[in-house]
Amino acid sequence: MTTPIGSTPYARRRKRPRWLTYVLVGLVLAPIIEIAVLIAVGRTIGLGWTLAAWLLLTLLGTWLMRREGSRTWKALREASRTGRMPSREIADGVLILIGGAFLLLPGFVSDVIGLFFVLPFTRGLARRLLEAFVTSRVLVRMPFPGPDGPSNPGAQGTIRGEVID
Repeated sequence: MTTPIGSTPYARRRKRPRWLTYVLVGLVLAPIIEIAVLIAVGRTIGLGWTLAAWLLLTLLGTWLMRREGSRTWKALREASRTGRMPSREIADGVLILIGGAFLLLPGFVSDVIGLFFVLPFTRGLARRLLEAFVTSRVLVRMPFPGPDGPSNPGAQGTIRGEVID
């Protein structure tokens, strides 16, 4: 049996993570969806109104992103000044950053997604979704030790010690 150069018969292919497959499919489908929506809107309201709506939505999103970003930055500074944990402000900052990235992409669908992350009254729902996602990833990937010892087989054990002033 002959094998290709640089490989062995026992070499294993690394399995691609599932999330990477979704990202690649999204990168292929996103421009197709954006172009289809742009053509549909253009046929419905005309080319001039479509371009005007596109420009207006982009300008509105940019203004809103700057306004909400500065509000979040002020709230973050205030939380830091008072010694409070700024978890909500950090989540809002991340969501505004993600929304701003979507607002920079050309198209109506990406602008609507970006506005979902930036608008104050929809950001609460986006924040809850982000928290649920992060919680599910952290608890699945990093199990905490239980009272009977470590819950994952690769963990070593508890480090015992004392604090000395």
